[in-house]
Amino acid sequence: MSKRIHVVPHSQGWATRREGAGRVSSVHTTQTAATQQARNIAIRERGEVIIHRPNGQIRDANSYGNDPYPPKG
Repeated sequence: MSKRIHVVPHSQGWATRREGAGRVSSVHTTQTAATQQARNIAIRERGEVIIHRPNGQIRDANSYGNDPYPPKG
């Protein structure tokens, strides 16, 4: 199972969905609430949160755990 959790637009507001899953994991009225839920899961599972805009484009991504591409310097 993927450790990437997407925050995506949903007919009832915003939803969290694991990458590759056919169904959403949870539905929230605000993007902030969905992002917080996804962040909690990602911290626990050392995964990544990918936040989308209302049009579906990726807005932001955050890793929680071992970053495969750590900053140099």
